[in-house]
Amino acid sequence: MRVVLFTGKGGVGKTTLAAATAAHLARSGRSALVVSTDPAHSLGDALEADLGGDPVELEPGLHAAHVDTHALLDRSWSQLQGHLRTILSGAGVDELVADELTVLPGVEDLLALGEVRRLAEDGPWDVVVVDCGPTAETLRLLGLPEALSGYVERLFPAHRRAVRGMLAGMAAGGKEAASAWESTIVALDALAEDLGGLRAMLGDHTRTSIRLVLTPERVVAAETRRTLTALALHGLRVDDCVVNRLVPGPPPSLRGPAARWLRERFTEQQAVLADLDALGVPLRTADHTAAEPTGIPALREIARGLYGDDDPAAPGGQAPPLLDVRRTAGTGTSADSEFELVLALPGAADGALDLARVGDDLAVTAGGTRRMVALPSVLRRCEVTGARLVGDDLCVVFTPDPAVWVR
Repeated sequence: MRVVLFTGKGGVGKTTLAAATAAHLARSGRSALVVSTDPAHSLGDALEADLGGDPVELEPGLHAAHVDTHALLDRSWSQLQGHLRTILSGAGVDELVADELTVLPGVEDLLALGEVRRLAEDGPWDVVVVDCGPTAETLRLLGLPEALSGYVERLFPAHRRAVRGMLAGMAAGGKEAASAWESTIVALDALAEDLGGLRAMLGDHTRTSIRLVLTPERVVAAETRRTLTALALHGLRVDDCVVNRLVPGPPPSLRGPAARWLRERFTEQQAVLADLDALGVPLRTADHTAAEPTGIPALREIARGLYGDDDPAAPGGQAPPLLDVRRTAGTGTSADSEFELVLALPGAADGALDLARVGDDLAVTAGGTRRMVALPSVLRRCEVTGARLVGDDLCVVFTPDPAVWVR
């Protein structure tokens, strides 16, 4: 089973292309589900169908749904939130403060992604195509499993959850408090398991593909470069950049203002394509259509031009690892050792980079995204002494810290 996520700047046509891809897959004989996590919920408009939270079959093999985040919030998060409030109130935290502490930013987006995973694993689909929200929301969405795992671990570390029986017995308030603690830990363990499953699904390049949709405009292309960098920083890989709404080159015999506009637009778009080609990510193109492509027949026509004889669900080639460590000087535990930590960040040369050492982590900010990269054990005993950008590779130099280096 494959999961294909479509995202891009608002208005570039990602919903249309996601729906077209699912319709094309269904025509090829596979069972496909296209599901929207975009709050705008325009997927139904593209398919000319009324959609809800439960998948409906529009044609043989083609199913569609909208993720209802409000219903998910009421069903999945409210109970855990109530357990947490009980624990905090029992610990003497003011009720209003407890309410604020149990509000988890981004939880609706997280539940939406969790619902996609549930549909992918429990449904009879060969491929699940996801119409994600605009790029900024998608980056937050795709980064949430890792960020919230850290939140849960800091709030209630695993070693404390493991001794929950002992802690519950020691809790003030007797059986009621013990029961609330036990219920909270069970819910937190379930959340931690779900987060782990989400990270595994998103990071598995053989199972999940990310497609970036853009129009051939310099402003949109600049955001695409930042998005590639940010996704790489999260360890997520883009299989294809899909360039939508390409205009054709006019024939030489065409004259007049419309011909001049078309030639200028065509020349500008080709220049943007050349810049994007330098990023090293495979490009697909879709032509600008005269009529708005809505309805399944029109969507299938778009998909035929986009994919030809290719399989829309096929994974891309093997991606390089996000992180690689290599020794550049010294041997063994010699004090003159030197190491390089290499982070593969496509498009990083086009934007600002920032590095900071935070304990055993390296805080890397690129493409408008900040991530704490856990350092391998050997580098935790070293100091950062330099950094440079080599193409798309960020190389950070480490040398032994005399205070903690093994002698």
